Amino acid sequence: MARIVIAGGGTAGHIEPGLAIARLWKKSHPVDEIIFCGTKFGLEETLIPEAGFQLFYIPKVVAPRKLSLSILTLPFHLIRAIAVAKSEISQSDLLIGFGGYVSAPAYIAAKIARVPIVIHEANARPGIANRLGSYFTPFLACTQSIEKGRFSSALITGLPLKINIIESFHNSQKDWKASRERAKQRLGFEIDKKLIFIMGGSQGSVAINKVIAQSLDSLISENVSILHSVGKSNRLPDVKANYSPVPYVDYMNDAYLAADLVIARSGAVTCSEFRTLGRFALFIPLPIGNGEQFLNAQDLVQQGRAEVIDQKYFTPEYLVANLKRLMEKSSRAAIDGDEYELLATEKIVSLMEHAMATTS
Repeated sequence: MARIVIAGGGTAGHIEPGLAIARLWKKSHPVDEIIFCGTKFGLEETLIPEAGFQLFYIPKVVAPRKLSLSILTLPFHLIRAIAVAKSEISQSDLLIGFGGYVSAPAYIAAKIARVPIVIHEANARPGIANRLGSYFTPFLACTQSIEKGRFSSALITGLPLKINIIESFHNSQKDWKASRERAKQRLGFEIDKKLIFIMGGSQGSVAINKVIAQSLDSLISENVSILHSVGKSNRLPDVKANYSPVPYVDYMNDAYLAADLVIARSGAVTCSEFRTLGRFALFIPLPIGNGEQFLNAQDLVQQGRAEVIDQKYFTPEYLVANLKRLMEKSSRAAIDGDEYELLATEKIVSLMEHAMATTS
């Protein structure tokens, strides 16, 4: 019996791929133990136990974005997190990490304990934790091609998708037009009206929500339906005719299928799920980070399935002036989804098995 540790926490973008891997590994290795590494401050605290997997905590270590006195305490926090992570990882047969602040201490602990490491990079530009971890292992995977650095030679796998996204793709293959219409009906919208699906990631986006609120009456006057995921921590707007605000969309597969236009951040999970099921998107990359969200969407732009706009230019005036043009581009986009990432989970599990076999 093997013991697998999965590191990746904070946001759904780090957690959901790990859960997809855990489910498939458990299916093909039912006697193995799977345990997640996280902190008490991220979504993993609820998502992992709800999925039926065990979670152990390490202290949260966040590198300051700007030079400040807090950087003096960083080494002490990091050493403590490494020590806690090592106590669990040293008893394991493999660590797989998906980046984020949880992963860096886990990678160092695994290297010290001589436990094999597999790393998957979801974004088009690797983050600090995965760049660090890449020096500890040759077993690297990425969602899409990365031109520079150690991930330039990584196995290109796509991003592990949720089961309902994969099932929706397969169920739609016979007739994508009919499938999109049925999804619109299941969500409670009229088939003959164009549907705009708006979301700002798992936590919502205050900036996007503000633009929608200020342009809502003009958007509704264009005879479209709007499904707006505002985020669980944000105030829920009032329901209006043809406007349905919700804290969170539970059936993202139907939302992607039904939408004629998706307006969203371009996080790795969003881009991958949209690529599989969506038709046309306007992406507003998160303006912080290392620019990875802008790069995540570029292949979709090149395919004619998306546009990208800087957040500072995404205004009510822009949205109202460009809505008809975006809808027209959507009507010309391919109606089919894309199978590119359907086998991502299987490819990464195979890499994990290879890493264990070659380092045992």
